[in-house]
Amino acid sequence: MVKVAVVGATGVVGSKLIEMLEHYEIKYDELVLFASKRSSGKEVSVGGQTYVIQELTEERAQEKFDYVVMSAGGSTSEKFAPLFEESGAIVIDNSSHWRMKEDVDLIVPEINKPKLKRKIIANPNCSTIQSVVALQPLQNKFGVKRVHYATYQSVSGSGEGGIRDLEEGANGAEPTTYPHPIYNNVLPHIDDFLDDGYTKEEKKMMDETKKILEDDSIEVTATCVRVPIITSHAVQMNVTLDKEATVDEVKKAFEGFPHIVVMDNPEKNEYPTPLDAANRSEIFVGRIRKDPTLLNTFHVWCVGDNLLKGAAQNTVQILKSLMDNNN
Repeated sequence: MVKVAVVGATGVVGSKLIEMLEHYEIKYDELVLFASKRSSGKEVSVGGQTYVIQELTEERAQEKFDYVVMSAGGSTSEKFAPLFEESGAIVIDNSSHWRMKEDVDLIVPEINKPKLKRKIIANPNCSTIQSVVALQPLQNKFGVKRVHYATYQSVSGSGEGGIRDLEEGANGAEPTTYPHPIYNNVLPHIDDFLDDGYTKEEKKMMDETKKILEDDSIEVTATCVRVPIITSHAVQMNVTLDKEATVDEVKKAFEGFPHIVVMDNPEKNEYPTPLDAANRSEIFVGRIRKDPTLLNTFHVWCVGDNLLKGAAQNTVQILKSLMDNNN
């Protein structure tokens, strides 16, 4: 009997998690949906069956579950993930709390597999996921020496509050999630600022890239920017390779990967946009060109749906791979 729990089931990502459970046809005998006390009692349909949202408590977290997927924020994960783990569950967590813990796997299924030193698996940052998916073919064929990220991240990355700030800001409402209006604006500020002037979001991308690709020698820097769109993140990557390559060779490196779509035909104005990536499982790349100012360096424009591959889809892909291996 397989018992699965979803924590944060009523949030923006939580709702997508439920969609992905259906999409990937995850098999379970019992499904429990948890959220905050405020959301308890709500009804949600999954696979044609109605489930009542339940409040997550310490007592409930000590029940026997086989798998728990969490998308309820760092403080909730810090408190409850170890309780689920101690009770025997494998926990797949969407928050940033566990990602850089040495004994916790940080997983993108197309790239690496869990070693399960602990029964907590971390889902990477949304922008990191799509970026490393695009970097992996380049690392495999040429080696990656350095990467500079400049992100263009949608407001859904901030959950319901970010979406509200954009939609209500169109009517002149003051922001409640962001420090400045996001409507008709861009903010070079995602998460808190650190002492060195970088933000936590930028630090996440820098550190997580090295951990997922298992190469601490890669030089990584980032600037993360919030833009006034609802869905999908875009990342401009400036990538320095270890080996010499041509633009055609870089493009060919992406071919043959069903999870990567190359859209790169400037003569026909073909390049990926957030609208192209919305509600799609693949990562899109384009605007591939050589940087004339740096040796063996290329620009790659990368777009992905931050709520799918950047969050819920990646989480459920991890879950499916674990369940398939246990069968």
